[in-house]
Amino acid sequence: MPAAGERVSVATDVGEARVTWVRAEVPRVVLALGHGAGGGIEARDLVALAGVWPGAGVSVALVEQPWRVAGKKVAPAPKTLDKGWEAVWGEVAGEGLPVVAGGRSAGARVACRTGAELGAAGVLALSFPLHPPGKPERSRAGELLGTGVPTLVVQGGRDPFGRPEEFPGGSYELAEVAYGDHGFAVPKKAPVGQEEALRVITDAVGAWIERLPVG
Repeated sequence: MPAAGERVSVATDVGEARVTWVRAEVPRVVLALGHGAGGGIEARDLVALAGVWPGAGVSVALVEQPWRVAGKKVAPAPKTLDKGWEAVWGEVAGEGLPVVAGGRSAGARVACRTGAELGAAGVLALSFPLHPPGKPERSRAGELLGTGVPTLVVQGGRDPFGRPEEFPGGSYELAEVAYGDHGFAVPKKAPVGQEEALRVITDAVGAWIERLPVG
């Protein structure tokens, strides 16, 4: 689970959302992170980012969608996810700092679709689901290519929703987590360990944030 932090409930038109803050002592940017359709803010990549970057001036806001707060098992339609995310933007942007919109899997898609309109300083797409497993013809590349803001994709080398080499060219950056699956888990026999894989994520995200024009 993520480090303990301030939990804020936010009323939305699609139910109650929740934001868990892991604040930097002297923040300079906010990293807002949404979860995927198959899990919550306890995902290993979200926990890793929340554990590292508040110590370096990045406040992390872990956003739980209303369906997850309500204890439902199945995520709603993309438009409903977008509404939930848009409704919490006032909370994550209320510090008056630049906000990077991010998330993993379905949360990455939400950030891609809404980032520019909300005024995000950038979009972080963790495990972007480029296509359903085994169905590359059903590409979601348009969401990624149309963010309109600086974008970083962090993708596992063996992600069935899209391996790094499957991604189309574009203005975004892409960092590969070798041997990682959709949840960035690496096999026990892989030449890299789980902690090393997580450091690849946190290092890539930190270096990218440093390059953003956020003042």
